[in-house]
Amino acid sequence: MKNIYYLLILVSLLACNKTLDFNPVRNFSDQQKSILTTFILAKDSTVIELPAGHFKFDKSLILEGKNNVIIKGQGKNKTVLSFKDQSQGAEGIRIANCKNITLRDFSIEDAAGDNIKATDTDGIIFDELIVGWTGIADSTNGAYGLYPVLCTNVIIRNCVVFGASDAGIYVGQSDTVLIENNVTYWNVAGIESENSKEVMIRNNESYENTGGILVFDLPGLTQYGENIEVYGNKVYENNTANFAPSGNMVGVTPPGTGILVLATKGVQIHDNVLRNNRTIAIGMVSYALLEAMGGEDNTGGGGSREELEKQNELDAYYDPFVGNVNVYNNSYENSYLLPNLDNDFGKLFLFKFGFSIPQIAWDGLKSPNYYLEDGSVNPDYLICVNEADDIISVNLDAENEFEGLEENPEIFNCD
Repeated sequence: MKNIYYLLILVSLLACNKTLDFNPVRNFSDQQKSILTTFILAKDSTVIELPAGHFKFDKSLILEGKNNVIIKGQGKNKTVLSFKDQSQGAEGIRIANCKNITLRDFSIEDAAGDNIKATDTDGIIFDELIVGWTGIADSTNGAYGLYPVLCTNVIIRNCVVFGASDAGIYVGQSDTVLIENNVTYWNVAGIESENSKEVMIRNNESYENTGGILVFDLPGLTQYGENIEVYGNKVYENNTANFAPSGNMVGVTPPGTGILVLATKGVQIHDNVLRNNRTIAIGMVSYALLEAMGGEDNTGGGGSREELEKQNELDAYYDPFVGNVNVYNNSYENSYLLPNLDNDFGKLFLFKFGFSIPQIAWDGLKSPNYYLEDGSVNPDYLICVNEADDIISVNLDAENEFEGLEENPEIFNCD
């Protein structure tokens, strides 16, 4: 019996080592000068028409301070922009201080940093794009596929994003965001909302990432996130080994994670299909727990755990606890016998639950303001779970080293 047990563990470890490799055939022609010139000379209300073909660039395409511009290819499989030999700039396309910008109908690959980054822009649409990194998906890939930050009125739809060493689709410190009908795979995080408000993540397909959908709030940024709705998504087989560069915060995301909420208030998670995410279908954790999981490996560039820990110390208004989360009417399935054992959560679940792994977990870390004066739970910190009777939810009681771990706790039963 012991030999079978160890064999199952070995199979569990090996199952996460799938090679993620994409090597398309490209026939490049030289249009760099003319396309760069088109971006430089673009005026308000310009349509930048990208021709059909495969084009290689060694520097970023930049659009700054423009209004009502459309950047349009001839189809996401017909117009391909490659930055594989990039020597200047970090982004493939960089958009800054603009208003009402639309990007559609092309592919973009292999930027040194982020494939498309938009900052300080009001009204930006990403539509019918293929965005990714060719070759083997690993830590040398760029961080973000689609990366709007400090933006308002963001729409990301009908896009395919793969191979990012941080997040395929990422929105940061942005307001009024719609992410719908996209496909993300082979990223560390398929979709991530970070410190963003009024975000709707719906009808996406996220698979073979480390984590399918992340909703994070981190310290030291310009705003905190709230009012995020995650629904109608298919989130499955997100068991890819975490290949984030050493020290990056997303590097603590456990392989086998479906949806993970970190220190964010006002999140609704409903009507999603969560299938075969081996470690946890839905997790809700505080910033302190991820800090502890990060250990001593705090090297890294922007967004590293070391920097975030310093910011947490300085950010007096940051609340590191998760709360006001509603989880209901989701569909769950897991055909794996064991959780992913490359992470602490997986080992804990195996030790505590054996083959009956819970679908929903809260770390149980409580804010000093968790209880009101009358002894009731502060609504800002409620975790509400309303799922089918056969779904296991747990309070991990991490603040007491998991000693008081409780299945289907009464505290989750709220309106």
